[in-house]
This record gives sequence, C-alpha cells and structure tokens, in this order.
Amino acid sequence: MTDTFDPNFCFPIKDLENDWVKLTPFNPAVHGDWYWDNTKDHPETYRYLPFGPFDSKEKLFGIVFDGRIQPNRGFIVYAAYDKVLESNPTPAGIIGLLDASPEGLSVEIGFVVAFPRYRRTHLTSNMVGLLLQYCLELPKNGGLGLRRVQWQANAQNAASIRAALRMGFLHEGVKRWERVIPASIGKPNTVEKLPREGDPRRADFGRHTAILGLCWDDWEDGTREKVQELMKPR
Repeated sequence: MTDTFDPNFCFPIKDLENDWVKLTPFNPAVHGDWYWDNTKDHPETYRYLPFGPFDSKEKLFGIVFDGRIQPNRGFIVYAAYDKVLESNPTPAGIIGLLDASPEGLSVEIGFVVAFPRYRRTHLTSNMVGLLLQYCLELPKNGGLGLRRVQWQANAQNAASIRAALRMGFLHEGVKRWERVIPASIGKPNTVEKLPREGDPRRADFGRHTAILGLCWDDWEDGTREKVQELMKPR
C-alpha cells in the first residue's frame, strides 16, 4: 500500500464533487486507518453485506480490498468526504462501482457505507447522485455514457431498497437464492428456509437479492432532474 496506489479500474477515474460531498478513489494507505477507525466498533455496518464484520484491519483489507477489489478491473471504491457538518472536508463513508463492463456499457453501485454520524443525512443521496451523473451523462458532458446502472440489495434490506428508489432506480425483481452466504460469518438476514438434504453446502445460508436498475432513457426522461433536485446546492 502506497500513496501511488493504482485503483486498477477499467473506466477513466477522476474526483467527483459538489457542494455537499467529495468522492476520491479509495487508497488504503491514505484512507485505510480512518475507514477502520469509523467502522471497527460498528458491526452493523456489515449487516447486509456478504462479508464482515472483521476483527482486525489486516483481515478487512486482505479479504475485501486485496482479495476482492484490487485484482478486479471492474471494481473501484471511492472515499467520501463530507463538506457540510465540519469546517473542513471530513471522512464520512465509502461507495463503490462494481462489475463495470465497457463492452456492456453498464455498472453497479454498491459498497455503500455511511459512517454512523452521517447516516440519514445528505451523504448517501449525494454519493449516489455524483456517481449517477458520472456514469449516465454522455462523454461530451463529462460522463461515461453508460446505458445501465444497477443496484443490488439483500431482499430483506428495506433501507437500501428505499434509498435506491428515492434516487430513481426502478425495482426490476428479486433473484431468489442468488448467493450462498457462509455460515462461518453468521449473517442473520438470509433465507429462512434451509437448503434441501444433500445440498453440497447445506450448512451455509442463502440470500434472495433485489435487483433495481436505472438506465440511460430513465435518466433522460426525468430522473436526471429528480437527482439534481435531491443534490440542490445549499
């Protein structure tokens, strides 16, 4: 981990900013300590995520960043700085772009984490809004010109689904038994029904996943203005 950390992302990368929030690519050497310090005593941060919580910073970065994000050119995480509640920009959370596809002109927004002080504030809507603008605006307007932005959530995570709907995503359905959640990480928010006898991983849990999408034509047909209203300068 160095100050010249390479995010290894398939699309062009730049800082994103408005009156409320600044997003900059997450560098574990620069942002790792403050992320750990703001989440280590809040295991609820990982309640609906398919990994964590972690009992050490080394495990967190070894499993999530070194093992999952850094090797994958379709993944990037941004560090989010609040510009409102403090006199200087202050670390407030993270947000990611996942499963990016230059061929399919698509991406997913995920790893949305607001530190405890910033939950139910301006942070999440502005983090998501900045990424939506960057992803869905045409290159001539400073964006990537993608056709689809996806949002996935544990089907039991009502707060995440509400947040996506508020930002203009459309609920497209639920993929049942979409992933296996290892019993070793003890996630309670899983499918109540046990896998059948003989299942190769019967001890592990299952998850239903809600799928939401926001596409270029939704963006052009009024969602852009809806998002801009939510991000209106103070």
